[in-house]
Amino acid sequence: MDWENPQPQFELDKTQNAANQVYLHLREQILRMGLKPGTPLSRAELASYYGVSGTPVRDATLRLAEEGLVDIFPQHGTRVSGIDIDAAKHAHFLRLSLELEIARKLSGETDRSLVNELYALIEKQRGFLKMQNFDGFVFVDLEFHHRLFVAAQMEDLWVLMRSKSGHLDRLRRMHVPLNGKADAVLQEHTDLVSAIEKGSAYGAEAVVRRHLSGTMSKLRALRERYPGLLIPESTVPPELITSSP
Repeated sequence: MDWENPQPQFELDKTQNAANQVYLHLREQILRMGLKPGTPLSRAELASYYGVSGTPVRDATLRLAEEGLVDIFPQHGTRVSGIDIDAAKHAHFLRLSLELEIARKLSGETDRSLVNELYALIEKQRGFLKMQNFDGFVFVDLEFHHRLFVAAQMEDLWVLMRSKSGHLDRLRRMHVPLNGKADAVLQEHTDLVSAIEKGSAYGAEAVVRRHLSGTMSKLRALRERYPGLLIPESTVPPELITSSP
């Protein structure tokens, strides 16, 4: 397998479900582009790497196939899927709809401890940016948005949204290192917390719209920079299936 260097670390917890651990670790490597679209996934190599039998690997790849993150081909094995623009657009619509409501809700019930926590996360994110650690930057970005869902008592919707966001996440991961995108994220996070702090629902909603639309507005540029990684709108490989050969 063509892991991005350095090879990601993994230690199996034998007290926990092996298939779920393999799924979560593989999913993270796909989302962070450590396993790029088109990378073949050998069941034997994965089983050896994770120190498990073939069954947990099979179960993990089936879950990833259900999310559209891997393609399983009869008699030809499994590979990391291309980035499906239609799926990314659907995930963006879902996320925007949810976060607009959350911004409105939180602006109407300003919580000083929440505001302080969000500002602290912004500074943590800024530290990762100074180190050019984009994996850390994206991880804290997720922490920031997760905290908004928790504060709005909508954590179950966070889980739903995350399960649909694989293709959008990969687009965002490609976009973050480019052309001042990370600096824009920090400013937009700051503006959002400021609007919540002031109780300005209108201001918070405006920031959310700007913040969540950046990557989708750069699809052409991303396609040109990363040729072959994106599946054009409304096309699906005809041989794609979601069951093991």
